[in-house]
Amino acid sequence: MQENIMNAFTEQTKNFSEPLAKFNSLLVDSMEKMTEFQLNAIKSYASINIGQIKKVADVKDAESLRTFSSSQTEVAATVNKKIMEDAKQISEMANDFKGKVESIWAESRPTAGKTAEKKTAKTV
Repeated sequence: MQENIMNAFTEQTKNFSEPLAKFNSLLVDSMEKMTEFQLNAIKSYASINIGQIKKVADVKDAESLRTFSSSQTEVAATVNKKIMEDAKQISEMANDFKGKVESIWAESRPTAGKTAEKKTAKTV
């Protein structure tokens, strides 16, 4: 009897820890992807800003001011496009994460249910 209890405990522990390990691994992978995404975004936006600062520094007269001013709509369009692309990429990462969490949950539910049923059947 004691052996049956230990075996049931071991099985339940395994069934409980496997989904948690998968979930933890998924969290680490997602954090790595998000960190890489953020670093690339910072680099990209910083590059745009530095380019703008250099262009402002080159303004010396009315003609260069006019050239700079007319280029701002293009820069705004570039930034807007970058923001939209980044939002889409974040959305895709979130949907991917959600799908993987749901998959882990779906895999673990039948196992947990079977273990509970076995335990109930043995004790009754």
